[in-house]
Amino acid sequence: MLLTACATKPNYDYDTNYDFNQLKQFSTFTPENTTDPLTAKRVETAITAVLVTKGFAETQENPQFKVTYAFKVEDKPKNSGVSIGLGTGSWGSSGGVSLGTSVSVPVGSNTAKIQTIQINIIDTSNNRLIWRGSDKFNFDNGGDEKAEETQKTVATILALFPPQK
Repeated sequence: MLLTACATKPNYDYDTNYDFNQLKQFSTFTPENTTDPLTAKRVETAITAVLVTKGFAETQENPQFKVTYAFKVEDKPKNSGVSIGLGTGSWGSSGGVSLGTSVSVPVGSNTAKIQTIQINIIDTSNNRLIWRGSDKFNFDNGGDEKAEETQKTVATILALFPPQK
């Protein structure tokens, strides 16, 4: 099991007084000083693909909104532990009580990684945040699986943009 997606619901918030129907063109803004250029490129490529699919046009000249993003990776202990079970039963005219234990031991590393992605939509006319969404997923290794989960997570976040009032 190289990669397991979290069953989370993305978080989002937005300016309730903003008219999102006016937005047609966007540009993306790459974070400076990133320590993970592979993930940065994956996130940015996914953002552009999702927004273009939604009918927005990417442009560097006079966009109505810009998209910034941030991401972080945290260690998460893998699930392990001890459980105790107690049961009763009968067989014929006899009865009995049973007590058992179970120990769960993670195979391989004792931590997993959690990738959190946050996407910000900023009105370029006044440089004001108008929408923000975030979500996360678990992974053990990078490569194709992490790239695919990054794309899915960005699509899940941006499924909530623009907000439907």
